[in-house]
Parts: sequence; C-alpha cells; structure tokens
Amino acid sequence: RLGYDVVATTNSLDALKVFRANPDSFDLVITDYTMPHLTGVDLANEIRRMRSDIPIILCSGIHESLASEKSKKAGITEFAMKPLSKKEFSAIILIWQMIPNFL
Repeated sequence: RLGYDVVATTNSLDALKVFRANPDSFDLVITDYTMPHLTGVDLANEIRRMRSDIPIILCSGIHESLASEKSKKAGITEFAMKPLSKKEFSAIILIWQMIPNFL
C-alpha cells in the first residue's frame, strides 16, 4: 500500500534463498528478531556476507536493550520495537531510502 515492491517469506531459510538468488535486486531487508530456523540476527549476518552495503531493519517485540545490542554486532542498520504503526514503519523505511542520497 505504500508503493514498494515487496518480497515476503514466512521463514528465514526461504528469505535467505530468495536473497541469495538475486542479491542486487533488493534495496532493503526487513526481518523479525525471532523467526524459524535462523534468527533475524543470523539472517542479517548471512545477508551481510553477500552484500555488506544493504540496509537491514530488525523488528522485535523482545526487550529493546538485548535485541539492539545483538543487532549492532550483526551490522543491523535500524532496530524497530514492535508494535509499529504503518506511519512509524514507513518513516523508518523513508529514512533509509534517503540516506544514500546524502553519502
């Protein structure tokens, strides 16, 4: 509804497989901290091995300090605490769309 082309999967292994097939077709990765098979942090680590430049937003409902500390170590670009409204979520995405224009 916000005008983005979205590729969604229901687990981290499928997400990794889709990303691995064409890593340059993605501008941003949004993942959850807790997912089947690989955590969002583990997924981010795998994605960073293929594309160190891609922004990764990690969403979580667990305690912010624990998740954000692990996120920083994994090179997560942004940490978002759930629940998020559509407005909050779109603002986070918009910020990371604008950043390459300033670099």
